Amino acid sequence: MYKLLLTIMAVVFISGTQQNKPALYLIGDSTVKNGKDKGDNEQWGWGHFIGEYFDTSRISIHNKALGGTSSRSFQTRGLWDSVLAKLQPGDYVLIQFGHNDGGPLDDTARARGSIKGVGDESKEIYNPILKKQEVVHTYGWYIAKLIREAKQKGAIPVVCSLVPRNVWKDGKVARGSQDYGLWARQTAEKEGALFIDLNALVADVYDREGEEKVASTYFGTKDHTHTIEAGARLNAAEVVEGIRSLKTLKLNDYLK
Repeated sequence: MYKLLLTIMAVVFISGTQQNKPALYLIGDSTVKNGKDKGDNEQWGWGHFIGEYFDTSRISIHNKALGGTSSRSFQTRGLWDSVLAKLQPGDYVLIQFGHNDGGPLDDTARARGSIKGVGDESKEIYNPILKKQEVVHTYGWYIAKLIREAKQKGAIPVVCSLVPRNVWKDGKVARGSQDYGLWARQTAEKEGALFIDLNALVADVYDREGEEKVASTYFGTKDHTHTIEAGARLNAAEVVEGIRSLKTLKLNDYLK
């Protein structure tokens, strides 16, 4: 009887601990989680490695990013709804989109693009992938929707600007400070969400190390967007650097 009582108490304690354990959800594209997250083609997203910086006995990490998605298609395909259904008060959501938002709105291959900017513009199209009419909004509109809905669940959203591609001009890596990086910042500020300028953090490292080293160290030969393990680890480290810089963000309490 005594052993049974101890077992019941242990189960109740563990259950209570699990319920009180916050979660960190990552949402984004292939630069956050590449493919099946197994390093296919030597390509990795930064979300695979970020858990190494956290005490996962106290916080759980869920990488829900999916390659090929945009701020729009992550929502229209129901991926955000599946995260939203699990969000609990005190959870965290790291948001990084932009690499795929510049695509066509209604092509037959992806139909994932969003309207450029942060305004209220919209356009009704026929989505050949979903096979239905759809009203497409701006990138900022979709990011704002993610922020608001996360907050409504009592979660803490943190917006990241997109990691830079291996694209260079005059010895400097191309930055997102005039487009998606800027729009991510503007939307976060407007919606009262925390912001990490991940694009600038990583680009600063790239500029210091130079085009030749960056290309040979952080990227493979497949394309200029997807990082190999070293690049994904660098991006993860810079995400954590961004988290540490946000002194009011209690997510810092769970870092090792």
